[in-house]
Amino acid sequence: MNAFNQSTLRRPVPLSGIARNAPAIAAALCLAGLNSAPALSAQTDAPKAPATALKVEEIATGLVNPWSLQFLPDGRMLVTERPGRLRIVTSDGRISPPVAGLPKVYASGQGGLLDIRLAGDFASTGMLFFSFAEPRQGGKAATSVGRAKLILDGESGRLENLKVIYRQEPAIRSGHHFGSRIVIANDGSLFVTTGDRGSQSDKAQDPGVPIGKVLHITAEGEPAPGNPAQDGKAGWGPQVWSMGHRNLQGAVFDRQNNRLWTVEHGARGGDELNHPEAGRNYGWPVISYGRHYSGGKIGVGTSKAGLEQPVYYWDPSIATSGLELYTGDLFAGWKGNLLVGGMAGAQLSRLVLENGEVTAEEKLLTDRGDRIRDVRQGPDGAIYVLTDDPSGHLLRLSPG
Repeated sequence: MNAFNQSTLRRPVPLSGIARNAPAIAAALCLAGLNSAPALSAQTDAPKAPATALKVEEIATGLVNPWSLQFLPDGRMLVTERPGRLRIVTSDGRISPPVAGLPKVYASGQGGLLDIRLAGDFASTGMLFFSFAEPRQGGKAATSVGRAKLILDGESGRLENLKVIYRQEPAIRSGHHFGSRIVIANDGSLFVTTGDRGSQSDKAQDPGVPIGKVLHITAEGEPAPGNPAQDGKAGWGPQVWSMGHRNLQGAVFDRQNNRLWTVEHGARGGDELNHPEAGRNYGWPVISYGRHYSGGKIGVGTSKAGLEQPVYYWDPSIATSGLELYTGDLFAGWKGNLLVGGMAGAQLSRLVLENGEVTAEEKLLTDRGDRIRDVRQGPDGAIYVLTDDPSGHLLRLSPG
């Protein structure tokens, strides 16, 4: 597996923000001996994007707290249900019996069966990856990643050759903040997000502990080439890519630009959009644009030297979950936009990006009141959305 070219993961610098100061910035960089661009300032409350007329179709209903959606090559969809079931859903809304062979999950609080992704060679190998809250000894739980071969059999199927390739340590007694999105990079390696487990926020600032982190592993669960620890970052855990995260429940890989985007929950406000880079610290719980649920100040405020600013943030919180980068042609003008699910915000947020900055935002589906858990682009260019509910929906969005 090839090592990541970290230079391609540098944060792009918007020309509009530096053009008039370019000579001074260049001189300062030369004097300081730096080879990286100045950090962006955090953004929020982007101007409204032009409204999109949507056609909303209900493909399926009755899914129990669905968490993740993945398209199969034959057009059917895999859907995880948080209580621990994997379903196959057809385009006409038929829901299969549970796929056999999954491990036991910790289905409590926010825990359960969570994300699912097909390996790049799924068509020939049947291999997939999934994340779950795994029960551990003494009533504890932690995020784990499994790998298995999916055998399709009629309306349903089974998992074979299951192997847990990664187990987060330490496990704790908590049903909160498992994070748990998986994305597959261009080289086949995996980025896995973890939360701070609610009560362990201080560990998000310990680079040696995989709590409140983005992890970067191979398909076998080993540390991926190019991780900070391998590049000489003292004290960093071998699988840790970036640190200082609260609870990342959305992630997508931009294949054209070879970079990762994530969204994470703030507390009371301060949800963030970031594109995490190797060896960087994104601040939680030292800095935040949110507040504690009590209303109290978090850490030292909104900024501190050495800590990264978000690309964009929401205040009040929309409880971000699910993230997609639109690459299709069905929606005119959407190519390169990010789509962010909002649970408490009951919305699908469309973010227009230019040179790495959010220049406009459109709030979609606000009239429905749905808690949007996941969002994926279908092979037809339509957008498919899962709603988080004991009788959750699978929706298809197309131009109206």
